[in-house]
Amino acid sequence: MASPSKAGAALAALREELVGDVFAPSDAGYDEARTVFNAMIDKRPAVIAQCVDEDDVVRAVRFGRDLDLNIAVRGGGHSVAGSAVNDNGLVIDLRHMRAVSLDPAAEAVRIAGGATMSDLDRACQPYGLATTGGRASTTGVGGFVLGGGTGWLDRRFGLAVDNLLGVELVTADGERVHASADENPELFWGLHGGGGNFGVATGLTLKLHPLPDFSIALLLYLPEHGREVARTYRELIETGPDEASGGVLYLAGPPEEFVPPHLVGSLLCAALLTYAGPEEDLRKLAEPLLALPHESELVGAMPYADVQCMIDDPPGMRNYWSAEYLTGAPDEYLDVFCAGGEALPPGGTIHVLFPQGGAIAAGPHEYPVPYRDAPWAVHPFAIWEDPADDERCIQWVRDVRAGARPYSTGAVYLNFIGDEGADRVEAGLGAENTRRLAALKRRYDPDNVFRFNHNIAPA
Repeated sequence: MASPSKAGAALAALREELVGDVFAPSDAGYDEARTVFNAMIDKRPAVIAQCVDEDDVVRAVRFGRDLDLNIAVRGGGHSVAGSAVNDNGLVIDLRHMRAVSLDPAAEAVRIAGGATMSDLDRACQPYGLATTGGRASTTGVGGFVLGGGTGWLDRRFGLAVDNLLGVELVTADGERVHASADENPELFWGLHGGGGNFGVATGLTLKLHPLPDFSIALLLYLPEHGREVARTYRELIETGPDEASGGVLYLAGPPEEFVPPHLVGSLLCAALLTYAGPEEDLRKLAEPLLALPHESELVGAMPYADVQCMIDDPPGMRNYWSAEYLTGAPDEYLDVFCAGGEALPPGGTIHVLFPQGGAIAAGPHEYPVPYRDAPWAVHPFAIWEDPADDERCIQWVRDVRAGARPYSTGAVYLNFIGDEGADRVEAGLGAENTRRLAALKRRYDPDNVFRFNHNIAPA
């Protein structure tokens, strides 16, 4: 650690050189700058560098290295583990780097490292183009993509990393590197699931796909119909086209127009059927779900960018998530899933069963995303407000995982989980891939500067 005098001089120089803002604990705006969406995370960095371009990122990395500070990188700040911030270290905050540059003719888009899913989706919507994005508009695109990337379009267009064309990176030495299929191909491979382990992603280029129509069916059922809903949804997806996705959810009725007032706050089972196509085709596909007794329905064409905002996780709540990827969804597991939903804890918690298959399973198998072959995934997503409910909500997530374990492939999507230990990181990358990634880490970050992530130790 640098002496106070050296640190003070270096901080003064950073304030002078950085185009963006620099915050230290005594500065006005510091508390706002350090706050992330998960209220369980309360970290106090020594310095927050809000970069506005790649030059700022280079300056910030070199500042952190010169002072031997731990470095965290903040894109959207949506990591449930709170890895976007740290205590007594440096946070490289990319939130001012949100530019989206579209090339409709080439069906490609470049997004800056701090862009959110909403920035990306809103820019693409007027052109009738889209790429696989997360299921919340507030998610940072960089961390989402480099962690693998699953969303409503993945059965049709593949995982987000299947659509990755290039990455601009600032390494632990403060050097600029570009990675693509032709340039630094081994690094490019590692960025397909290896997350932020190899540098600060200042820009990503993604392949786009025509999406002229998008439509949804959201149906709400009383929980006693949950098992029938889950079975019907399973059959519909397993026999339906790749354009269909969505999930079966348990949740407390939100205060929305489509929820009958007497059911707001009550436990409900929901079927969300998303469809990368016109409403007419969706309605035909949704007939078995519509035939079941339901309390409310929202069916029709809807802009994809609007659908992306439907289950946004509100900031300032306490969050604890996990996931298990499943070998299948037989009746006996659906009973387990529904029992977990019926035990839903209070607050905004959501219990989701997602389908995979389609273009996910058909995609390139050489990348470190071992959950690709699982046909289903369960994602217990606990959200609550009162710290007194911490133990209850966390235990519910662990109980859901335990119930799913007999049906689990053992693999996991790391963006869906917090800090669950080194074994789970390996489960999210694959054992052989982890060894290859460790060698890559040794090459690009031998001192493990970028360790606030699902970390791959250099070896």
